[in-house]
Amino acid sequence: MEADENRNKPISNIIRFLGGRSTLFVLISLLLIGLIILIFNRISFIFYPITVFFSTVVLPVILATIAYYLLRPILRLLEKIKIPRIWGILILFIGAMGLITLLVFMVFPFLKIQFNNLVEDFPTYFSQMVLKIDEFLRTSIFASYYESLDINVKNILESGQGDIGKYFTDAVGGIASGLSSFISALTGFVLAIITVPFILFYLLKDGEKLPRYFVQMLPPHMRNDAKTILRDADHQISSYIQGQILVAICIGVMVSIGFLIIGMKYALLLGVIAMFTSVVPYLGPLIAITPAVIIAVASPFMLIKLAIVWTIVQLIEGKFISPQIMGKSLHTHPVTIIFVLLTAGSLFGVPGVVLGIPGYALIKVGVTHLFKLFKIRYNKHVAAEGLYYEDPDGRRLGE
Repeated sequence: MEADENRNKPISNIIRFLGGRSTLFVLISLLLIGLIILIFNRISFIFYPITVFFSTVVLPVILATIAYYLLRPILRLLEKIKIPRIWGILILFIGAMGLITLLVFMVFPFLKIQFNNLVEDFPTYFSQMVLKIDEFLRTSIFASYYESLDINVKNILESGQGDIGKYFTDAVGGIASGLSSFISALTGFVLAIITVPFILFYLLKDGEKLPRYFVQMLPPHMRNDAKTILRDADHQISSYIQGQILVAICIGVMVSIGFLIIGMKYALLLGVIAMFTSVVPYLGPLIAITPAVIIAVASPFMLIKLAIVWTIVQLIEGKFISPQIMGKSLHTHPVTIIFVLLTAGSLFGVPGVVLGIPGYALIKVGVTHLFKLFKIRYNKHVAAEGLYYEDPDGRRLGE
């Protein structure tokens, strides 16, 4: 009799939503989750081989994935003109090898010369910049406070100029002191580069089938949601990678041409730096403009021309190029992007800064769909009059 009475007692909406019939169920579930976390923390050394495996595999997989999303539209275009997939992949590989060879033998030597010259001249440019700042402060409204600090910039520069000139030599010495770790990292990078073409080949050959294989491993009632998540994730990543690379190339070309027009030294090298750093939203342009400002600050007229060129490039990129190429595929607020970059950079360093935004896009897709399922499940258990949600098919739930 008591058992029947307990069974007929009304269940709390929250408990029922969580899948249980009593508060004890929730408490035991939380306790089990805590025990799992504690046990994992105690025996984490068991998972060390798995950590090593993923740390070794992650770089070639990421590079191959980026190349896959860049080459996939071209491969689909080749298939539309009746070229078999295998032959299309071979054509893409031959074209990529030819382009890389052209860059290595024609562009890289010139960039190397400019880079070496910039390294040699950088202490001079840096000293000129510091002297200009010192001169400005001594004639500004802060002159009295600045002079009270009794800072002799010329003596500091003369005593530290040798240190500035030896900056890169010290960096090389630091690498030499940790020679074993440097060789290990270099070996891992070389192996990653070697394995990228093999991974890329199979991605181009069977990449379209991978989502279908993954979905088939799931229970039938989860397959439709999994298809939607994978489709949206694929769209987000492909749009971001393809758009960001095209925008970066456009910025590099515009910066190089603009700097050549105004007679800026190391114009091509600065354009390449701007191209690579522009893959990092918001922070990339700031990083790219810094060496150009240090070089141009000795001449006020050159500094004005630099500001004009940079403003024009940013306006063209922000008003015409990015909206047309990127659109609003990420739908992410700029403040959110900055927070993601800062967090990812603190956790994973430079790779985190580069991969933080696409990683956030993937997480956002998963969380968005899980939240939709959460709302559907909630309305099955907690229905209020006049309130409803729509499922992905547009049906009203909760009425």
